[in-house]
Amino acid sequence: MALVILVIVGLIVLSVFLFVTNSPQFGGKMTKEQKERYVVSPNYKDGKFVNINGADVNLGFGDMMKSLKGYFFPLPKTIPEHNISVEAIDSVAIADYVGPTRLIWFGHSTFLLQSATKNILIDPMFGEVPAPNSMLGTSRFSKKLPIEIDQLPRIDAVVFSHDHYDHLDYGSVLLLKDKVNKFITPLGLGVHLTEWGVEQKDILELDWWNTTNYLGMEFICTPAQHFSGRGISDRGNTLWSSWVINLGNEKIFFSGDSGYGPHFQKIGDKFGPFDFAMMECGQYNELWKAIHMMPEETAQASIDVRAKRMMPIHWGAFKLAMHPWTEPIERVSVKAKELGVDMIAPKIGQPIYLDKPLTNNEQWWLKF
Repeated sequence: MALVILVIVGLIVLSVFLFVTNSPQFGGKMTKEQKERYVVSPNYKDGKFVNINGADVNLGFGDMMKSLKGYFFPLPKTIPEHNISVEAIDSVAIADYVGPTRLIWFGHSTFLLQSATKNILIDPMFGEVPAPNSMLGTSRFSKKLPIEIDQLPRIDAVVFSHDHYDHLDYGSVLLLKDKVNKFITPLGLGVHLTEWGVEQKDILELDWWNTTNYLGMEFICTPAQHFSGRGISDRGNTLWSSWVINLGNEKIFFSGDSGYGPHFQKIGDKFGPFDFAMMECGQYNELWKAIHMMPEETAQASIDVRAKRMMPIHWGAFKLAMHPWTEPIERVSVKAKELGVDMIAPKIGQPIYLDKPLTNNEQWWLKF
């Protein structure tokens, strides 16, 4: 019997190894030359990217067991009772748009930013499941997207915050790569893109506090308190970040994924105030609050970065934690009101104009 068990365990381990080794979803591997390049980064130590404030992003064995228990015995209402409806976007209206700066939310952390005839995608995750295999995750809460990838116009730039599956999606990159002029990423992330067929000349990698100017827009890679990794042994091989996007007359902040920390204040002091901030709020747990803010911290972080208006993101599309799916927006709404934060919560697909208040700012999530 013991031999049979060992054989079964061995076969499982071998299957996982072969899957990780041969499946393209896991992305590329850093070369020796790339590692030598990253040594100069203050965020790169002992062959890995790290959080500069020493934040502990590793779960102990006991905490990991508690976390796994939540997946086997989940709390109620972690997913909507009904599929979330989204506002559809006309492809012609997107392609011909020449109005004031606007954003369109696709749920979770994905946005289309349109400004001065430029089209920018932020963390474009259009897939059904944020995992390397459809059997490993819960499906998207909405059955449709506001607009499908093949209907999108030419994209001037795609900005990625880090390499996790709910932000960097293999299938989305394959469908997007031939209509994107430039991919702008934190250090190291380009290794996945080139593995998937993106040309190196079309990728700009930045370290924290570095800036690139592209088509009259300024993209500034700023800190986040998180981690990276897509496979079994590649944790910390690529950098994670937040982003400042300076459009000239308007400035936007995108938090990426992050625990709460002093970096928000530093970003606000250096680059604020911001006309609009997209702040992570969702998929949290007290066990891993070092890498994902709690909703009350989201409201405070928006004050720290000096945002004139804030939108909670990283919720409304996928189940990646055990809290009820509407809890993030409910908790952050209470705290935002208490702190006097100007917060909006648009429907998925609803245009957000930087120079106008949000119309129909209703609690749409109560319908699902």
